[in-house]
Amino acid sequence: MVAIQNDIYADFADFIAGLSPEKLLTYYAPAKMQRRVETLVERKKQGTITEAEGLELEKYFLFEHIVRLAKAKALKMVSNKKTE
Repeated sequence: MVAIQNDIYADFADFIAGLSPEKLLTYYAPAKMQRRVETLVERKKQGTITEAEGLELEKYFLFEHIVRLAKAKALKMVSNKKTE
């Protein structure tokens, strides 16, 4: 099942990267989201994170994973355009 999920994430990352590679490379999560993730990570380190917060943090990590995959693919697309 993990292999299927990775394929789904990679396919979605391909799709996102293909929309506008240059624009995707400039994307960063909003400051509000970054602060929330930092808070949740700190709570996890302290052992005070709730189950709901833990699930929320996992969603943020999944989102980050997909964005990183897409950015890597976008960077490759942009690099290939420059060498053509």
